[in-house]
Amino acid sequence: MRTKVLLTALLVAAAAVAGCSQRAPGGGSGEGLTVLCSAQEDWCQKVTAAFAAKTGITTRFVRLSAGEALARVDAAKGSPEFDVWHGGPADTYVAAQERGLLQPHTSEITERIPAQFRDPAGYWTGIYFGALGFCSNPDVLQANGLQVPTSWNDLLAPGFTKQVGIAHPATSGTAYTALWTMVTLTGSEAGGLDYFRKLHRSVLQYSKTGSGPGQQAARGEVATAIVFSHDCAKYKKESAPNLVLSFPEEGTGYEIGGVGILAGAHNLDAAREYVDFAASAEAQNIGPTVNSFQRPTAPDATAAPESFDPETTKLVDYDLVAAGKAKEALLKQFSSDVANSPEK
Repeated sequence: MRTKVLLTALLVAAAAVAGCSQRAPGGGSGEGLTVLCSAQEDWCQKVTAAFAAKTGITTRFVRLSAGEALARVDAAKGSPEFDVWHGGPADTYVAAQERGLLQPHTSEITERIPAQFRDPAGYWTGIYFGALGFCSNPDVLQANGLQVPTSWNDLLAPGFTKQVGIAHPATSGTAYTALWTMVTLTGSEAGGLDYFRKLHRSVLQYSKTGSGPGQQAARGEVATAIVFSHDCAKYKKESAPNLVLSFPEEGTGYEIGGVGILAGAHNLDAAREYVDFAASAEAQNIGPTVNSFQRPTAPDATAAPESFDPETTKLVDYDLVAAGKAKEALLKQFSSDVANSPEK
């Protein structure tokens, strides 16, 4: 999948639990629908509640970051806890598909999503689009004699020592997107890992969730966080209006947030209904109401003003299929060669 194609399609297209006591879905266990949700928790809560209200199906969710979600689904293979997975980068869904953890679903509704934003066999459907950025606290930058970063190399400067927030790519789809971005920019997995070895001394700590570093920047614990730009926009709007968003001049990576049905889903009919709902403009327009500013993929949905602008943001040619297939081996290397390095 290539950036120009994605942009063309986009421009054309323009652990917590929640539940509702409604009817049990047909074709299932009679216990309702359970959603594994890797979006922001308030969005998870609102979209599952909207689905329950619309369909009358009892709907609950458990919120886990994408990497944690993949590990949990893989661990429960053969005895699934969840029916459907909502949110998180599509390369994680590719990794899940490679392990036999998803089952396909296509419908008239999912096929309205531009082909560039969904798996051709229906194992996952893209429901939003977001780009990585640098989310900086100008007060902390100034205190450390730093400027707003505009390059990946800026974060390697001595002044950024322990001033960068980023999650661990084994638990966070956001951080894995950053890792694969550097693989793409350097032209090899070895090059991507080498960059992160250099970045290691700049990292305060590897958080569990991808959006967490944005909160660190908002609180002044780090100067700059590597997060999706929509998360920075959320924290800027809700609690930290001084945050500054910038993008690396070399190019940045992006996610296509997915939704898919888990293999062995107990409530298959309800899971199919949920995927169709998530692919609709009605569901995607919920995001901005809880300050989740990803760009929607449904052609008739509306992008919020706070969403990143694909016309002015330089994106790398992010191959999410290759990223998904390489994920398991690359994460092992990252954990052994980078995250556990004694050099800080």
